[in-house]
Parts: sequence; C-alpha cells; structure tokens
Amino acid sequence: MAFSQGSRSRLSFIEETTFGTTPSGDFTNIPFNTHSLNLTKERVSGNEIQPDRMLRVDRHGNRQVGGDIVVDLRATDFDAFLESVMLSTWQTSTGTPDELKVGTTPKYFSIEDFAADIDQARLFTGCTMSSMNISIAPNQMVTSTFGVVGKDMTISQTEKTVASSTVNNPFDSYSGDVQIADTGGSLSAITSITAVDFTLDNSFSPTFVVGDDSAPHILAEMASVEGTFSAYFEDASLIERFINETETQLSVSVNDPSGVNEYEFLFPRIKINGADVPVGGTGPRIVELPFVALYDDTNESNLVIYRPDST
Repeated sequence: MAFSQGSRSRLSFIEETTFGTTPSGDFTNIPFNTHSLNLTKERVSGNEIQPDRMLRVDRHGNRQVGGDIVVDLRATDFDAFLESVMLSTWQTSTGTPDELKVGTTPKYFSIEDFAADIDQARLFTGCTMSSMNISIAPNQMVTSTFGVVGKDMTISQTEKTVASSTVNNPFDSYSGDVQIADTGGSLSAITSITAVDFTLDNSFSPTFVVGDDSAPHILAEMASVEGTFSAYFEDASLIERFINETETQLSVSVNDPSGVNEYEFLFPRIKINGADVPVGGTGPRIVELPFVALYDDTNESNLVIYRPDST
C-alpha cells in the first residue's frame, strides 16, 4: 500500500469564466513551497433535549474552501494571482512598465492538488486570492503567502492536463532596493532597511443562501494594506516621520539574478504608526516601523505593482 508524500505533489490552476465552474483547457503549474488548501463544512446539530443527555442529530452544513499557498515570488509565474488579490488587471503601455492597481473586479480559479504517487486529485473551484503577504529580508528568497477563499471541492482519480512550463528564478533581497520620500516627492534610496513585510487583505467571504450548501458568490470587503519595515538606528529621520505624522511614500523593488525582471511595490501614501527602538543585546539597534497604506489621489490606489514592459 502506498501513502502519499509531499514530494510527489503538484499544484496547478486555470482561470474560470463562470464562478465555480472549471473550464476546458490545460491547467498551469504552480511552483509552490507549501499549501494548506482544504474543504471545510459547518456543523448543524439538533437542539432537542433528551433525558439521557445525548445528541441524536449532527449534520453537515455550508461548504467552503480555504487555506494558504506559500511561494517564492517570481516574475510572471504569479501574475494572475497578483491580479486576483488586487481585483484588477495589468495595464500595459509600450515603453513603460506594466502597472497593477487595486480595483473592484474579482478573478476566480479552479485549483487542482494532485497526489501523483496515489493518483488522487482534489479539485477546488471558485477560488480567489483573498489576501497576500510578502516578506523581504536578507539571506532569503522573497516569499509570498496567498490566502485562498473558494466555493467547493471534489476528489477523483482523474487528473487535469497541465501544460509544460518554465519556472523562473525566484526573487531575492539582494537584487532590488528600497526608496523613500514625502508623499508626492522624489524618491531616494535608503540603505539601512533590514526587512520589509506587508499584507493586502480583501477579507473575502462566502454569501450563503437557502437551498444551496455552497456559496453562489464570494464578496470582498475593503482592501486593507498594512505592513512593517525595519532599519538600523542611525539617525532620527525615520522616527521623526512617526512623531510628525509625515505622509510618506515607500517603494520596494525586487529582482532575480538576471537583473531584467524587476517588480516594484509602490506605496504612494503611508502613515507610519510606530517607531520602537528596543535594546535586545549588544548588537545593532533596529527601528521597527509599522505602517498603513492609504488611497493616493495621484496614483488612484493605495498600492501599485510594476513589472517589466510586456508589450
């Protein structure tokens, strides 16, 4: 008897044209580190009182899909997921980088988790990227965690056809830079940053109705963007941005060893909401700077993502 193991697992996806319905066509491979996609069901118990104190009824209620997909971020391989979490599409113009802003149009996928060693395929439908966390720090790949919310799941021994794909090199923290300025000002490089971590959360939730155990639709709430960046304590400039409540723009770019696949995450208007400078021993002191990203009139978004010109 064979037991499934993680090293024989494959994750792939296809974009849906109708919510919850898997279209025909080849799936696309997802180069992932870990995932926790699962179907969950609510429980519905009986309410009657029995003299022996024991329940007679326990049924399954509403169904939904949830979990995380953790990846090393790469050029092009996750562009569809970035569109999904931003509820928008890449805007292109010849000669300038493509840009992606926060929007209002959701994108849904069917995602297959295939255990190749035992020929079992779990197919998750009506899935969208509800959240995205990106972590950038020295001596690690740039990691992203996509939080998934979906409609339903089936399991079978029939796997989907997955198109062959070329997996790009992952981004690292050495091939990009960080820039800072007052909102609306000219960005300049800052070389004391030790880490950047931020999350975009749409708080997608299923909308259940009478007569159906899975949601006919999934709705998003506000696009909340918050994060933290840390820096060596070398002067008062970053702390004063917190003290004076200075509206700040922050740009973080990442790249791979080729040097031609730069992706930039621009926060055109942030408020820094803290500036802790603890002493944790005899080593360097680090300033911790939590921030929230706000809507910017000029950029018409609280977060803008740029990638190389694709035209």
